[in-house]
Amino acid sequence: MAGILNKEQEEDLLLRGFTRRGFLRLAAMVAGASSMPFYNEPALAQLSKVTDAPSDAVMINANENPLGPCPEAMEAVHNIVAKGGRYLYGETDKLQAAMATQEDISPDSVRIFVGSSPALHQAVLAFTSPTRPLVIADPGYEAGERAANFIGTPVVKVPLTPTYAHDVKAMASASATAGLIYICNPNNPSGTLTPKSEIEWLVANKPAGSVVMIDEAYTHIAGAPFNSDLVAQGKDVVLLRTFSKIYGMAGLRAGAAIARPELLDKLGEWGATMMPITGMVAATASLQSKDLVPTRRRLIAQVREDTFNFLERNNYKFVPSVSNCFMVDTGRPGSNAVLAMRKEKVYVGRVWPVWPEYVRVTVGTADEMKKFQIAFSKVMSA
Repeated sequence: MAGILNKEQEEDLLLRGFTRRGFLRLAAMVAGASSMPFYNEPALAQLSKVTDAPSDAVMINANENPLGPCPEAMEAVHNIVAKGGRYLYGETDKLQAAMATQEDISPDSVRIFVGSSPALHQAVLAFTSPTRPLVIADPGYEAGERAANFIGTPVVKVPLTPTYAHDVKAMASASATAGLIYICNPNNPSGTLTPKSEIEWLVANKPAGSVVMIDEAYTHIAGAPFNSDLVAQGKDVVLLRTFSKIYGMAGLRAGAAIARPELLDKLGEWGATMMPITGMVAATASLQSKDLVPTRRRLIAQVREDTFNFLERNNYKFVPSVSNCFMVDTGRPGSNAVLAMRKEKVYVGRVWPVWPEYVRVTVGTADEMKKFQIAFSKVMSA
């Protein structure tokens, strides 16, 4: 693998339990830079990935924000397009500096990515191996599991608690040699929150040598505490942030990993790419929009609670969420309900094997969720 994996990488892989045969796939990933040969966010969507929906369909299937980018972000994109022939690396530096200032940490503790999934994939490559498992919640976001399966890393799934939080004590004891413990908070798909005190307990009591990754993609929406303080304290944590959710930039692509510089360097060994300047300037402008987060948090909560009131009035079982998605019990194979909803021109999300009769629903606009209510009532009564 000379010329693709360097000597230090090969030694690290051997120490982590990879065989030389396993180097082949890893070397291919390094050679491909950011093009990871396993599922990305769109491919993960399964039933949420739609190419044939009618133009008047309600698309509440992929945890997108129907509000889109804020006006400041759209103006920044418009102004930068004419310079699209340039790399303009400085725009990434500006975003890095803006995030560091906002989080009150040093700029070298922030690394910018094209969304947050590449950082999750690279963390699996950096910290797990055939002898260092990935520990995740079940149900939970699957991107890390897909990466682990590809490189032969064991995946240990830990059920959520009866209150739908991450079971941090079970996750801490799930594997004495865990390489990476992944917490999405609020969780995707359940939209439920794990208290910060429990995450802090996990960080303090995790297996020696493991890293806790906290995916904060939906934390803005919940109004929950962030964990930048754990990074400032030098803990073994990597935070994920994305501009795809509350900032409405899923198609523009911008995100970040926040961690100690040496942990970020380990991620960097497994891929790097030029950042899209449109996403960079839109993200920076979004951070500077003072009212964006509280305003959107309030709007999403209003529509979400109206939808929950409808579900409660009709005795439909669902998981109470603080995010922009929730799980609802269809009382039948969830995939059947998904297809039935499509016939009503309402596209909802996918099914997790551990909850086979539940489907994930994204919180859309007030008008979209009224249409969801009508379609769901029809499907449930059929």
